[in-house]
Amino acid sequence: MAQTTSFTLNGRPAQVAGDPGRMLVDALRYDLGLTGTKQGCGAGLCGACTVLLDHEPVPSCATAVADVAGKSVITIEGLMKGGILDPVQQAFIDHHAFQCGFCTPGMILTAYALLRRRPGATRAEIVEAMEGNLCRCGAHARIVAAVESVAKGGVK
Repeated sequence: MAQTTSFTLNGRPAQVAGDPGRMLVDALRYDLGLTGTKQGCGAGLCGACTVLLDHEPVPSCATAVADVAGKSVITIEGLMKGGILDPVQQAFIDHHAFQCGFCTPGMILTAYALLRRRPGATRAEIVEAMEGNLCRCGAHARIVAAVESVAKGGVK
């Protein structure tokens, strides 16, 4: 049964009409045109489709549209403010923490959520938090270095 689901998306009101059981990744990409969220494994295991739901990382390929009703969703497109990259985004660029870039949005959002909770996260905490995000290109060392560099200054 079709219905309209209302939520906050990147700080603004949003609505998605259709099947409330549909996966959020599809609504973001095809209904709302936010293609930064990538469809990877489709089972919530690789982290490519990670978004923040009420500031916590979740796999959008395993999150139904109905699950975001009345909540806040942040995608990679929502981190930049006033044309300025978030410090985590900038650190990924500065540390060349990506190759193909497919996993990068999910990695950045996971790191952002960690650093909101633990601004001075240790290397071990960073590695543990990032375990659910897979990078087939093998950029993990640069990813951890990028997140560590922001942890030293914290995320606002």
